[in-house]
Amino acid sequence: MADQLRRHRQPQVTTFTVATPSPTQILVKILAVALNYKDGEIIQAPMKHHKTATFPSNLVIGSDAVGQVISVGSSVTQFKPNDRVLSLCFPLHQTGPAKAAYLADSPGMTDQGVLTEYKLFEDWAVVGVPDYLTDEEAATFPIAGTTAWMSLNYFNPIGVPNIGLQGKTLLVQGTGGVSIMGLQLGKASGMKVIVTSSSDSKLERATALGADYTINYRTHPDWDQKVLELTDGKGADLIFENGGAYTTSQSMDCIAFGGTIASIGYLSGKTDPPDANRTNINVRALARNFVLVGILNGPKDRLQELLRFVEQHQVRPVVDKVFSFEEGQEAVRYLWEGGSSFGKVVVRVASASS
Repeated sequence: MADQLRRHRQPQVTTFTVATPSPTQILVKILAVALNYKDGEIIQAPMKHHKTATFPSNLVIGSDAVGQVISVGSSVTQFKPNDRVLSLCFPLHQTGPAKAAYLADSPGMTDQGVLTEYKLFEDWAVVGVPDYLTDEEAATFPIAGTTAWMSLNYFNPIGVPNIGLQGKTLLVQGTGGVSIMGLQLGKASGMKVIVTSSSDSKLERATALGADYTINYRTHPDWDQKVLELTDGKGADLIFENGGAYTTSQSMDCIAFGGTIASIGYLSGKTDPPDANRTNINVRALARNFVLVGILNGPKDRLQELLRFVEQHQVRPVVDKVFSFEEGQEAVRYLWEGGSSFGKVVVRVASASS
């Protein structure tokens, strides 16, 4: 996959004049940017299957940034210089269910992204950052944090999170950003957590973070049967399904009756294997009465709810590796190669001004 990145767009450094905020805008000095799998996809080719969106040329990647407010427009009242703020993955998604139209305004995809030294934001397109978090930790929340939070709380009303999670079993696939965030949030919510990985050393780290059970899917290729064994035949109540084509079938075989599979990614591929011989999904859904729900990030008010929760529980996201701004290309390649990271990959852009 790293070779694919090399064959596509080569990064360029562009210098520009820092603009003055309009009455409703804030000028932010970017401090840290967390990378995501989609950043590698966009470098290869814009997501043209999103028919509601257009993509700018010379696109700046990145959607997840924490920064320091430098100046504010004349009508801005909720932020002031030196405040730390966090960008939104889909700024138009302020509350309620996701809509296709929200893709029309997405930093690093349909709009210029945040892997830059300074950026203007509308005052409604950012949220405040809890003081206890470092810049690198805070930058992990817009996609990884919100996706994990929505997977836990998709059916729960805003303001009363984690209803019914106490004592339930959560299965997370792999040790990437969303999965490790899910492990941490699940444990803070009183859940039992099972983590899968092909690396015993990563599973040891997951255990140290609180995982109740771990499964190496290389040594246990029938990991779905292991999940059933660990849960006395019941299965997992909630599964973070981020493997895609080569894992979804097994997830359906180890989901608890009445459980939920949160579809959050497709790291193993988007197309079913050619030799797949599987029972129709409708039959499987009826047999175990499960819900399969796609998670396209989440709204601003859910991110704010999440930030209140993690501050209450002092949850510190796992940052696997930090790169400098000049090492941005290496950072994307490190993440895209896969198999190396445990938690999030972050680019440190600058230090806060005194």
